[in-house]
Amino acid sequence: MIIESCRLCPRECGRRRDEKEGSGFCGASAAVRVARIAPHYGEEPCISGKRGSGAIFFSHCVMRCLFCQNYNISHNGFGKELTPEQLAEKYKMLEAMGVHNINLVNGTHYIPQIRQSLLLYKPSIPIVFNCGGYERAQSLKMLRGLVDVYLPDFKYADDSLALEYSQVKNYRNTAIDAIKEMISQTGKPVFDEDEMILRGTVIRHLVLPAATKNSIEVLRIIKNVFSDNALISLMAQYTPCHGALTHKKLCRKITKREYQKVLDAMFELELDGYAQELESSGDEFIPDFDLTGV
Repeated sequence: MIIESCRLCPRECGRRRDEKEGSGFCGASAAVRVARIAPHYGEEPCISGKRGSGAIFFSHCVMRCLFCQNYNISHNGFGKELTPEQLAEKYKMLEAMGVHNINLVNGTHYIPQIRQSLLLYKPSIPIVFNCGGYERAQSLKMLRGLVDVYLPDFKYADDSLALEYSQVKNYRNTAIDAIKEMISQTGKPVFDEDEMILRGTVIRHLVLPAATKNSIEVLRIIKNVFSDNALISLMAQYTPCHGALTHKKLCRKITKREYQKVLDAMFELELDGYAQELESSGDEFIPDFDLTGV
């Protein structure tokens, strides 16, 4: 596959991507690169369940978050190349392991290849598209009918933070438009008898240090724009990594007071979903990106 002028993500950089290299912001070539394929137990209860979520971690990224826990694969591009045909075989492998779903982690820059792989083999278990929220709605349309569950981040209501922390412009409105498209594809969340999600959109928000105003505004947007059409997953797992270690605000974990303030806002807005325990932060929750299963 050759992408002559890539406009998959909101940057729409128009750069060429062939099987060997890519000159766009994300750094990805047209060949899918993957760093880990294995059952994962660190997602929301309705996704990980008892048997785990069949996570496929894609390399490279359209964002540059200072605090990214997966920076070796997202920033540095560590991984191994797979064809869409090989990717489809990995779906079969995970499905045979008994996982609850196939969890495509950070595949924004590989949407055409993911589409191709799912057309080759669509598992009988749900397909989860797990992403950063900085998505182009037009690109997401390519996944209509193929993705069952969307798991986007909604990181920022404050675009100045988005630019400083993740090198993206107009994050707020871009995420809103993208999540609208996701919900239009999945409808309201639907669960099986074991409370595992079959269809729907779950919006994640990670609380950052010294940014409670940003978090509360994100929750207000979710309430006002998406109402009960999506679930919220409030995350307390922030752990300083990579560039955040030397940042004056991002170099520490969030405090109990900060998290409680955001939790109170979630309850006041009567948002339905999940909230992590404050003890969920730590390096031990970061998977080993060692080409397991690839």
